Amino acid sequence: MSDLSLDRIQGLEAFALELAQAAGAAILPLFRADHGLEDKGAASGAGFDPVTQADRGAEAAMRQAIAARFPHHGVIGEEYGEDRADAEFVWVLDPVDGTRAFVAGLPLWTTLIGLRVQGRPVVGAIAQPFLDEVYLGSKARGSRLVSRGSEQSLAVRPCSRLTEAVIATTDPDLFNGAELGAWRQVRAAARLARLGCDAYAYAMVALGRIDLVAEAGLKAWDIEAAVPVIEGAGGVASDWRGEALGANGGQLALAGDRRVLDEALVALRRAAA
Repeated sequence: MSDLSLDRIQGLEAFALELAQAAGAAILPLFRADHGLEDKGAASGAGFDPVTQADRGAEAAMRQAIAARFPHHGVIGEEYGEDRADAEFVWVLDPVDGTRAFVAGLPLWTTLIGLRVQGRPVVGAIAQPFLDEVYLGSKARGSRLVSRGSEQSLAVRPCSRLTEAVIATTDPDLFNGAELGAWRQVRAAARLARLGCDAYAYAMVALGRIDLVAEAGLKAWDIEAAVPVIEGAGGVASDWRGEALGANGGQLALAGDRRVLDEALVALRRAAA
C-alpha cells in the first residue's frame, strides 16, 4: 500500500467531508418533497428497487468534485458505475443508502463515502445531512462525529456476550433461507434487535449504541465506508466466515466488541456464502 502519512490521510478525510456536504446540498431540497421516484427493478422483474433524483444528483455532484480535485482517482458508484476502478485511489459512493427510508420521509438514510487505496478501505464517511451528522474515520487516525461545527471522538462500547447485545439488520426478508435461519438464531440470543436502519446502524456501532450489525447481499458501496469508521472507533468488521470483507460486497458482520462478533459467527458461519 502507498505510504500514506497521517497528514495525507487527514487531507483525504477533509475532502470526504467536502463530498458529504456536496451530496447533502443535492439531497436535502428533495427530502420530504417531490424526489422523482423511479423503480429500477421494474424492467428486470427484480422487485421494487427505488431510485430518486436525490440519488443521481448527489452522486453526480460528488463525482464532479472528485474529478476537479483528484482527476487521477477512480470512482465506483451505485448510480453511475465504475470509472478507473483499478486506480490506486478509488472513491466508492452510495449517494443515498436507504432510499426506502428516504422515500418514507424517515431520517435513517445516509450518504456513504469510502476511499480504498490499492484495494483496501482506508477512509470512510457515513453522513446524515438532515441530522447534520458525519461519522468520519480511518484506522490510522481514529473516528469522530462531526456535527454542528464540532467534533466528538467515537468509541465502540464493550459488550462481553451476545445476550447483552443490541443488534440490527435492515430487513430479515432480504436474507435467503439459510441466512434467515442464522439471523433468527443470533436474534434469539441477543438482548434487543432493531430493524430498518440501513447503514445508519453502522454509525450507531461506532457511536457505541449498537453492538452488532449483520447484513447480506450487499454491494461494494454498501460496505466500503463502514469499515474505516468502525475500525477507527475500535470495532471489527468481517464477512460471515469471520474473514476480511471482499471488495465486491456480500455478507457483512460489524461489531463493537470482538467477543460479540465471535459468538454471532457461530451461527452466521452456517449460512456463509
